[in-house]
Order: sequence, then C-alpha cells, then structure tokens
Amino acid sequence: MAALSAWFWNERFWLPHNVTWADLADPAPGVEYPKASHLLSALPLALGIFVVRILFERFIASPCAFLLNIHAASVHWRATPNPILEKVFTSITKCPDWRHLDGLSKQLDWDVRKVQRWFRQRRNQDKPSILTKFCESMWRSTFYLCIFTYGIRFLWQCPWMWETQHCWYNYPYQVLTPGLYHYYVTELGFYWSLMFSQFTDIKRKDFPIMFIHHLATVSLISFSYANNMLRVGSLVMCVHDASDFILEAAKLANYAKYQRLCDFLFVLFAVVFFITRLVIYPLRILNTTLFESWEIIGPYPSWWLFNSLLLVLQVLHVIWSYLIAGIAYKALVRGKVKSACMRSGPV
Repeated sequence: MAALSAWFWNERFWLPHNVTWADLADPAPGVEYPKASHLLSALPLALGIFVVRILFERFIASPCAFLLNIHAASVHWRATPNPILEKVFTSITKCPDWRHLDGLSKQLDWDVRKVQRWFRQRRNQDKPSILTKFCESMWRSTFYLCIFTYGIRFLWQCPWMWETQHCWYNYPYQVLTPGLYHYYVTELGFYWSLMFSQFTDIKRKDFPIMFIHHLATVSLISFSYANNMLRVGSLVMCVHDASDFILEAAKLANYAKYQRLCDFLFVLFAVVFFITRLVIYPLRILNTTLFESWEIIGPYPSWWLFNSLLLVLQVLHVIWSYLIAGIAYKALVRGKVKSACMRSGPV
C-alpha cells in the first residue's frame, strides 16, 4: 500500500520542477496550503446536501408548487397487468416496432392497436409528475443561484478575477483562505450528491453526457485542489454556475404555465450560456491555463492532465451549444419555448 501511495503521489507528476511535497508540508505560522485529505470532508457534506434537498423539496418546493396550483396528477389510465407484455417492456423495448407488435398481437390474440395502447399507458405510468419535476428544478435553481452569488462575491475581491496571471504567481506556494476552501468543498459536495442522485432523479435523454460531465467536474475539482490550482479552479466553477440557475428557473416558469416568463428566461439562459461557455471560458480560462501558465511556471505532467480535463469540458460545451441552438431554433419557428425547457437537462 505504501508503494502504491508513493507511486500515485509522485512529486514529478503532481508538482512543478524543483518543488517537493516536503516544501508544502511545513508552511509558515498562520499559513495553510491545500491537502488532499481536505477533500474527504466533501463526502459527508454531499450526504448533508442530499438530506437538505429532501427537506427543501418537501417543506419549501412542494408548498410553492401547491400555491401555483401544481399537483401530483394521478395516472387515470393504468395499463392492465399482463406478464408477457410487462416482460417485453422491462427487458426488451418500451417502444416496440411493427415486428414486435405483430408478434405480440398474434401471441395474445389482441388487436395491434390494443397492444400499442397498452405500451403507451405503461410508459405514461413511469413518467414523473409535474410536481416532481417542479421540486427538483426549484432545488437546483436555488442551489445554483446561492453558490453563484457566493462565488461572485468572493471572487470580486480576488486579484485573479481581473488579471488571470495571478493564478500562477508564486505557484504552488499559494495560501488556502477559508473562503476559497468553503467554496471548493461545497461545490465538490454538491457534484458528488449529483453523481449519486442522478440514478434516482428524472431520467433525461442526455444522461450519458451528464454523467461524463459530473465525473469530469468531480475529477477536475479534486485534481485542482490536490495540486493547489484553486485560483483558476474557482474561476472555472463560477463560469459554469452562471447559466445553470436560469435554465432551472425557465423550467419552473414552464411548469407553472407562465409562458412569457419561460420564453424570456430561456432566451436569457441561451445568451448567458453562449457567452460564458463559448467566449469567456476559452478566451479567459483556457487562455490562462494553456498559455499564461506555460510562460509563468512551465508545463509538467499534471499540468497536461489538468488542461486535458478542461478541454473535455469545452468539447461538452460545444455539443450542448449545438443542441441548445437547435432547440431554440425549433422553438422560435413553432413559437413555443416550453418544449425546449422540458427537454433541456441541467448543464
């Protein structure tokens, strides 16, 4: 185990040239540097965030939904219990093609339309109610808004917010402040909670992309904390939080049937998303991590991995931007944005 730990924490991988872990282990009195062990506090925090979410959805989001006349509508037409069709539904396909429909029709001596109706009713049984969607979106919107507000207030006083070269001056001997620690650990705890709850939350079409996104985000936050790239990491987190709460707010307006508000919020979300992910992120974040850091501290093995993770996020940004642009175009042509809000997952 000791050999494995020594191999994993190899100084030549994690740290710039001529820097060792011993140099960071004994800072001056009153000075603290990030330690990988700090990241363990994010796991119980993730559990706490999940508990807060449950309480929030039950005692805050649900009453708000009822005030807006949003209720958990019951399924009026439930599929008749049928072991054969249930087996096909759970293990083969939820949307059978004509070949399956014809075979099942002959096997059960049912009309094809009756088989189709059964599958349609069975699919509707599994759909989450509007109330469930509203509560989930209200929780996400509230958290994203709070953490973005905290991030902006904290970074507004930091020199690296305005001159990104400060992310690398005196690196890696950069002091860990309480504000930066709380910002990082809270973000990491939230994304750990999303990693686990994604399997129980409402399933969306972009589930694989979102799973990769959460995995890359957790890896990036943990990695940047371990080798003290917190300054640029805080900028990355703030940029990503800027548009998320607006999308969730648009969904809330859609569920409450405030169509004009939904339209406005979705357009605002698209504008903020494009500006932060396709302009600020590559021109400010990637520019400083790829070029400014090269000039100030020079590349080393973990530097390459860090930038690779950032580039993975940029690829995802381009994919989502393409999807959002397509949804927005269709919505404008049809004159409805609400369908776009329904299909767009958290980004």
